[in-house]
Amino acid sequence: MVLEFRLDDPTPADPRRRWDTLAQEARDACYDNTRAVADSASQVAARDAASAAYRAAHPAGLDVPYGPGARNALDLYPARDAAAPCLVFVHGGYWQRGARELFACFAQGPNAAGWSVAMVGYTLAPEASLARIVAEIGAALDWLAAHGAARGIRGPLVLSGWSAGGLLTAMQLGHPAVAAGLAISGVYDLAPIRQTALDAKLGLTDGEVETLSPLRLPAVAKPLCIAYGSRELPALIHDARNLHALRAAAHAPGSLLPVPGGDHFSVLDALRRPGGILVRAAHALLEG
Repeated sequence: MVLEFRLDDPTPADPRRRWDTLAQEARDACYDNTRAVADSASQVAARDAASAAYRAAHPAGLDVPYGPGARNALDLYPARDAAAPCLVFVHGGYWQRGARELFACFAQGPNAAGWSVAMVGYTLAPEASLARIVAEIGAALDWLAAHGAARGIRGPLVLSGWSAGGLLTAMQLGHPAVAAGLAISGVYDLAPIRQTALDAKLGLTDGEVETLSPLRLPAVAKPLCIAYGSRELPALIHDARNLHALRAAAHAPGSLLPVPGGDHFSVLDALRRPGGILVRAAHALLEG
């Protein structure tokens, strides 16, 4: 009797492999997380309400400016121990939507686990180019390095971001203040984005595609956990896997973390519990 071993990957094929054959609507759908998740509206509404409640319960460190722009501000949720690690979280919204205030509830898990949290705001496109947005995240990190201790935050910084914030995390992993990174459900190659409706506000240039796409850049030799929901859109799953493979080939440290059952929005639920898989992943980044 001959035994046949076969390992099947249930993930749908990356639709970008046949990108040139896709109509514009199909290209747009490859990145349309809102349409792909049937209950996205209710998930977002629940998130926004929970975030408003968390901010109201923790008002002391809100709206701290780090730069001149109206959205250049941090919401700080320091731990009781100033030397505890700090999760620096960057929100998503394809660099043209969202706000730090709407993600406050995801400070709950790290705070309960004894960590500080800093939520970063940044200027949105089209007011800011993506290059400027990346620089603003760097300016926020500069501020935390210089002034965090005075605000009760002097532990190691773990930079984290979701969706558009995942790319921003990867781009600023090399910042001298960052000890490690946790990129969640990110997009890591901008070339296809440039050929979708998302580019109407972004106006990506050839230079930005080449210099702001983590998949087109050398790996930074700091720990980076790359997480994604197992029910994400295929383009996002393949971007996560490709970035991890690129880093692994360069012997850069960090794990690839599929979050079981997570869609693009529910994946962040694992940040709201101190024992959630993403909180545990943040801890693990500093243990190695």
